[in-house]
Amino acid sequence: MTTFEVSSRQTVEMIEITAKVREAIAKAPIRSGFAVVFTPHTTAAVTINENADPDVVRDIVMELNRIVPFDDGYRHGEGNSAAHIKSTLVGASETILVENGDPVLGTWQGIYFCEFDGPRRRKVHVQVVGQ
Repeated sequence: MTTFEVSSRQTVEMIEITAKVREAIAKAPIRSGFAVVFTPHTTAAVTINENADPDVVRDIVMELNRIVPFDDGYRHGEGNSAAHIKSTLVGASETILVENGDPVLGTWQGIYFCEFDGPRRRKVHVQVVGQ
């Protein structure tokens, strides 16, 4: 397993981690199989989406903030309920096929770490399984 850190600068942001995941997969002794990309945080997530047009990420963040507002009468004492809800909606991991030591991604796909309670330093784990 490979672990790397991601540092966020905003309360909510999507940070592309495709290059770091590619590096972790390339270092693994596995040429064919799959990789699980996982973040062990309850107010963060991992997703795959378009990485060609930055407006896609902007739009996703805008809509998540609209759907799950920061202040909505939540009862959780830490004041970060919106971050927990967003993390649950997006999910803590992605499974990516690996072929010839590379992640199998579409032309416009990138892997993103999603911060919902930043700024913070976070961890991402990549486990490659196969042959």
